[in-house]
Amino acid sequence: MKAKFTTALLLCAITLAFTIVHKTDHWQKLFNGKNLTGWDTYIGPDLDDKGKPLTGTPVGLNNDPKQVFTVVKQNGENIIRVSGQNWGALITHSEFENYHLQLQFKWGELTWGQKKGQKKDSGLLYNSVGPYGADYGAWMRAQEFQIEEGNTGDYWGCAGGMADMPVVTRIPGTFGKIDYVYHNDGTLLTFSQQSAQGRHCVKQGDAENPSGQWNTLDLYCHGDTSIHVVNGKVMMVLYHNRQLDNGKELPLTKGKIQLQSEGSEIFYRQIKVQQIKQLPAEMLK
Repeated sequence: MKAKFTTALLLCAITLAFTIVHKTDHWQKLFNGKNLTGWDTYIGPDLDDKGKPLTGTPVGLNNDPKQVFTVVKQNGENIIRVSGQNWGALITHSEFENYHLQLQFKWGELTWGQKKGQKKDSGLLYNSVGPYGADYGAWMRAQEFQIEEGNTGDYWGCAGGMADMPVVTRIPGTFGKIDYVYHNDGTLLTFSQQSAQGRHCVKQGDAENPSGQWNTLDLYCHGDTSIHVVNGKVMMVLYHNRQLDNGKELPLTKGKIQLQSEGSEIFYRQIKVQQIKQLPAEMLK
């Protein structure tokens, strides 16, 4: 009896190990742990301390004289450092569709320009399409998974990105205005530059770790739906991801990944992606 139990237990362990390995094998590393191979850099115009362009001319593609984007060693590990000194982005060469993206980030100490002394700010921009610098001269059209102290998980539509989310209102909100806060049982509204609500939706709850600690972000995209997850907690679900292009609403369901430089020092590591056939059902509840 004991021998049968031991054999069964061993078979279960082997099956579980195979399952874990099988799942792990689907991950594609987007950061190789050595350098920025597989990524482009784009830097917008130099800005003054109020965020206004000094010349209007972007620094451009794969031109980084101030070393805004570098790989540095910390605690024996190579990680990506984004200084924040210029507004711009790291941009994947590849486009992605129907995927689960995972990365880790933590804040540095430095802030620059109009962000000096303010909440540290960056962003994960996904389904990025169109010309460089379409948003504030620095970023492609995209959906933004906000990375900002206290606001990580929020949504912003960049340069024509738009989506629908169920929300409730909060008054007073940010800067004395109405905040639209994600809520499963809320009213479904459209968020875009043209809508009455604007292009910003506030996440539900808070799951970000204290500044200086690593945080894990998971982004799920399938069809025209996406899910923002911070440290294992769902912040919001976006429906009908789309874009406004020359006055027409078109799908926005695939594209490149951008990691923002937006006036704040931030570090990234363990960036990886895998294809998915459906969204996790438990996250849609």
